[in-house]
Amino acid sequence: MRVLLTGAASPLGQEIAAALDSAVVLRRLDDCGPVDGRGEWIEASLVDAAAMGRALHGTDVVIHTGEPPPALPQAPRDEILLDLATRGTHVLCKAAIDAGVKRLVYASTLEIFADYPDTVFITEMYRPQPTPEPVAMAKYLGEMVAREFARDYQVTVTALRLGKLVRQEEVEGHQRDLMWVDIRDAAQAFCGALERDESASLTWVSRFAIFHVCAPIANPKFLIGRAAAVGYAPTRDFA
Repeated sequence: MRVLLTGAASPLGQEIAAALDSAVVLRRLDDCGPVDGRGEWIEASLVDAAAMGRALHGTDVVIHTGEPPPALPQAPRDEILLDLATRGTHVLCKAAIDAGVKRLVYASTLEIFADYPDTVFITEMYRPQPTPEPVAMAKYLGEMVAREFARDYQVTVTALRLGKLVRQEEVEGHQRDLMWVDIRDAAQAFCGALERDESASLTWVSRFAIFHVCAPIANPKFLIGRAAAVGYAPTRDFA
């Protein structure tokens, strides 16, 4: 399997690269110089259509983390984030379609449910309530762009809505956050999602699927049972 991983310089990108099976032929892409790790490194911007076309040549699956490059300028940071999430995701998805890619995995966020009270059990059927906060809004808009490609083309789009990425040992003793997920468990969710393939389905609602990726916390806010369908089996519960 040949995989293109975007946002490869981010902590999430690096963790996914480390978690992928050794049989995966990996290309890592980000808008910065190379970061140590396995696989070919490609320095390019998501909004560069020609570069995306070259990067996607011969690719089977795209993992789009939606993570910004590390050297993102502070001004106009919010505008760049939104541009990468919308135009960048569109350019990437269109290049993937043109290259014959049939599977795309997108990293969305559970932050779009932050305004719901903690007494509510939130499943994938709940209506998002994103705020204007730029990072969460950018992730949600990217998810919507990817969804429209599943609607219009014979491509599988799997959206993993991630909780707040932490490492269990680093937050030990802190007040528990119901949105926590260990970044290593989150990375494993991407490994399982690679295998989901509904590209031949005639209905777009089968081609597009959402899964919540959070820690198996006691008395949770986010229900994660549906993600077992892509092999998500988190082991760090922040007990």
